[in-house]
Amino acid sequence: MKASRMSSRLSFAAALAAGSVLVLSAPAFAHVGVQPEGAAAKGGYAVINFKVPNERDNASTTQLEVNFPIDQPLTSVMPQDVPGWTVTVEKSKLDKPLTVHGKQINEAVTKVTWAGGKIEPGKFQQFPVSVGKLPENTDQMVFKAIQTYDNNEVVRWIEESKAGAAEPQTPAPVLKLTAAAADDHHDADGAKTDEAKNTDAHAKDGTHDEAAAKGSDTTARALGIAGIVIGLGGVAFGVASRRRAS
Repeated sequence: MKASRMSSRLSFAAALAAGSVLVLSAPAFAHVGVQPEGAAAKGGYAVINFKVPNERDNASTTQLEVNFPIDQPLTSVMPQDVPGWTVTVEKSKLDKPLTVHGKQINEAVTKVTWAGGKIEPGKFQQFPVSVGKLPENTDQMVFKAIQTYDNNEVVRWIEESKAGAAEPQTPAPVLKLTAAAADDHHDADGAKTDEAKNTDAHAKDGTHDEAAAKGSDTTARALGIAGIVIGLGGVAFGVASRRRAS
């Protein structure tokens, strides 16, 4: 009987501990986050998704505001249409103009807001955005986000994580950047830049020249071998004629 009671108590304690772990870890899976489709390479272009889960059981998310880092300006920001949502893009003047593809850029997108839709309890929504050119001098980008519910509750995902410290309660979405791709010469629409086209043209010309050279060399070798064969045949014919004359 005592052993049975002890076993029951241990089972209850284990279940309570497991439940506590789940309760404490649940919010970690419900953060607003950002992930690229594929890789987000430094100096390149990428499509990134802001993933917004609904954390409340009695309210729906009706607005998401994402602030883009002003110290890492992006010259191209193009949100994809999301059914049921209206998107607003805001730009700000740059303290230091940028030069991209030979053009001077004086302003950059600093905020994108989605509103009018609804993310119900137990569901999530993704908001895709095409961005570029990504910065080359950093390993990550921090996007501070603000989530609004239909009960007027506002959650600010703006806390930046610090090395060696525990994760904040409301961390800001962080986009991890990968090493720059050596052959990444595409513009915001995915088309090749003039530099890439010229590179391809030179590569094709080089391949053509190489093939032509190989073809000429093969022809010369074939003609040389044929000449040798004909010459040997002439020698053999001459020897045979002499023997017959003898």
